[in-house]
Amino acid sequence: MQPAESPRAPERPLDLLRSLARTLSGVERVETVAYVVLSLGAAFAGSLAALLLVPLVPLVPLVQPGQTLSFGGALFDPRRSVELQAAIFAAATGAFALLRWQAARLGARLVGRYGMHLRRKVHARLIEAPLTSLADATSAEIANVLTHNVELIVQGFSALQQLLIAGVSAAVSLGFAFWVSPPLLLAAPVLMGLGLLASRAYGREQSLVGRQYVVDMTRLFWHSEDFPRRLRHVRSFEREAAEKANYGAISERLCDGYRRQLELVASGRLMLELLAAAGIAAMFVLAHRWHGVEQSELIAVCLLLGRLLPHLVTTRQSFQQLRSAAPAFELWQRYVNLEPVHASATPSDASAAGAALHVERMRLVPPPGGLEIGGLVLRPGELTLVCGDSGIGKSSLVDVLAGMMAPEVFVARRDSQPIGFDAYRELVRHGAYVSQNVRPWQRSVRECLLWAAPDATDAMLRSALADVGLDKRLADSPHGLDTTLHGASSRLSGGELQRLLLAQVILRRPFLAVLDEATSALDATAETAVLTAMRHRLPQTILIVVSHRPGVAAIADQCLTIGNDLVATVTGRPARVAAVAGSPVGDS
Repeated sequence: MQPAESPRAPERPLDLLRSLARTLSGVERVETVAYVVLSLGAAFAGSLAALLLVPLVPLVPLVQPGQTLSFGGALFDPRRSVELQAAIFAAATGAFALLRWQAARLGARLVGRYGMHLRRKVHARLIEAPLTSLADATSAEIANVLTHNVELIVQGFSALQQLLIAGVSAAVSLGFAFWVSPPLLLAAPVLMGLGLLASRAYGREQSLVGRQYVVDMTRLFWHSEDFPRRLRHVRSFEREAAEKANYGAISERLCDGYRRQLELVASGRLMLELLAAAGIAAMFVLAHRWHGVEQSELIAVCLLLGRLLPHLVTTRQSFQQLRSAAPAFELWQRYVNLEPVHASATPSDASAAGAALHVERMRLVPPPGGLEIGGLVLRPGELTLVCGDSGIGKSSLVDVLAGMMAPEVFVARRDSQPIGFDAYRELVRHGAYVSQNVRPWQRSVRECLLWAAPDATDAMLRSALADVGLDKRLADSPHGLDTTLHGASSRLSGGELQRLLLAQVILRRPFLAVLDEATSALDATAETAVLTAMRHRLPQTILIVVSHRPGVAAIADQCLTIGNDLVATVTGRPARVAAVAGSPVGDS
């Protein structure tokens, strides 16, 4: 099942701007309004400072002492002393700088919080998503969504801020310019049209470049995942050169994409600057030809419009960033729109301890064709072995037994009372699921164990470590429970990390524990010893173990074998060794 389809990918910057705005929280909306207000104040102060500069220019004949500008009244009176006029100009410029600084601080806080909001939202939705919705999602793509992809969206949000500043500044500057000289503003629509044309130039190419950049970054994650294990695989096949070439090709495409994005930004900036130069020159000619336009008004308007030039360049760059953020935002939306698993508010029934679960019939898909299970009895304190060929449905089966995936058909009872799958899922909700490829992500042994049992004492932690045979390893470490998991001087092996995860299960004391190849890194003797210790320590826990080793059958209470014909058979103590003896050894 594919992840939920997101709305149509925004193809235009304005569409993306609206989509980004809809993701803002209430507090972020309020702060965005405050950001706009501060930017408006800064634009007003900046424009005022530009106009105050005109009476200070002694080379303009029409603003010499004894004459008054046709706008601004007493505020721009050139008969005022130069010192006082300079002080007023300095005050306006200082206000502009202060307001712009405060707006920048608020904008930085907004961008940081927005990135945190995006990461938390998509991570929470992935945690809540049903397993079936992630079946076709690659781990590299999910890793990209949770890391680099959000950075591209945050850059788009920052571009949105720059667009707000540019819009506010343009509105204020044009308003002042219209107040100074309405006739000169007749050229504004033409200039704005040319600017809009320049901002849309290369838009389609920028969108394609940004989309390819996201795709290549995801491919790069594939080359980065679990690198030490991947390195062993590459070296054993003597494919170092091919690996370098493949990684280098992706890096080259990323380089070309990044280079092209910067080139497009530079090209757009060049077009805007050339248009601005032509526009201002045209205004000079217009003022010269148009009798009655004061030179002071011309200078004031040119100063005001000159303030817009940096904003025009920024606007162009902001639109480019929005186009680059579009594919990243589309990918983020695809995962954030996943429907969550609706957990029941009913607490798990504590009286379930000691009660056997009789699964009379269960049908699940995948595997293709469906898998039928019947006559399976799950009793607390007993160990059920699940075995069969690779890709035959063992992982799907244990996902259902763990309550993480709903089957097509489920008929079961508990204490002679029939129960549906929702009720079953509530019974096994206090569970533990450990698979073969999960590695602890915590920093230390203590942190890893306390993650599973926050209230456990040090004595309880050491006892669980002794049960899984990890106590002697830590006794040799000078840091004890604070031994780091991935440090160069105290790195734990793959088998030791699996033992640590099994200690988590003991501390959790679950109603049902699923160990999907969770002992694969241990040798056969150690595997049997650890599983025996776990069954002894967890007398109220249903243990379900996926393994291919015949030795596990010797301690299992029943074996569920999935044949190549997708027929599952459940055998008890007398026949379980024979049933498992022919099971091939392979990965689950």
